[in-house]
Amino acid sequence: MNLHGIWAIYRFEMARALRTLWQSLVAPVLTTSLYFIVFGGAIGSRMQTVDGVSYGSFIVPGLIMLSLLTQSVGNASIGIYFPKFTGTVFELLSAPVSAMEMVLGFVGAAATKSVVLGVIILATSSFFVPLQVMHPLAMVAFLLLTAVAFSLFGFILGIWAKSFEQLNFVPMLLITPLTFLGGSFYSIDMLPPAWRTVSLFNPVVYLVSGFRWSFFGKGDVDIAVSLGVTLGFLIACLAIIAWIFKSGWRLKN
Repeated sequence: MNLHGIWAIYRFEMARALRTLWQSLVAPVLTTSLYFIVFGGAIGSRMQTVDGVSYGSFIVPGLIMLSLLTQSVGNASIGIYFPKFTGTVFELLSAPVSAMEMVLGFVGAAATKSVVLGVIILATSSFFVPLQVMHPLAMVAFLLLTAVAFSLFGFILGIWAKSFEQLNFVPMLLITPLTFLGGSFYSIDMLPPAWRTVSLFNPVVYLVSGFRWSFFGKGDVDIAVSLGVTLGFLIACLAIIAWIFKSGWRLKN
């Protein structure tokens, strides 16, 4: 295990985040505050509780997941895409760093930045609404699993993309809509039966539900199912990345 190589990639990616601190941390926190003002103030005044939880508190896990998913994908995808864009990826491929060590460096840094952002948003939320975390260990587990899984997905996206337009296509037109439609701001039990069934095909529903369960002990789907879907997605991303490095797809050509 080349720990020096992993640390060099990790440190470089973390330093890039510090150089763009406004974009990396401040902007998402301001956006989350606006969500609280709009959804918590305007809608929360009309919808007092959801499943016995105040609406302002109910949307906290969804807001954290919204930022966590988009930031994990964005950080990991730009981390590997930029070396492809500048041509320095060939130096990485020829360096004495294995594929696993490279992934650990890039994905570890992306997941770290996303988790830090999630914790900051959680702290920011406490200024707007009262919070309780019934299962803190489950909350940490879902936070880490989701950050790592979607950082792996972002790594795949960064390898797949051939332009900055393609790099922004999936987060803007897939991740964000799925998060909004995945029960971030409402319970899918509030939907008509047909639409609730359709929502169950949205993988983000299971992430948001599991994360919300860790706060309030209640979720739209069973906690075991949420955990299974999250782990399944993570394993699928690992398998795809293993195939990419084995075949050299979009890396060596």
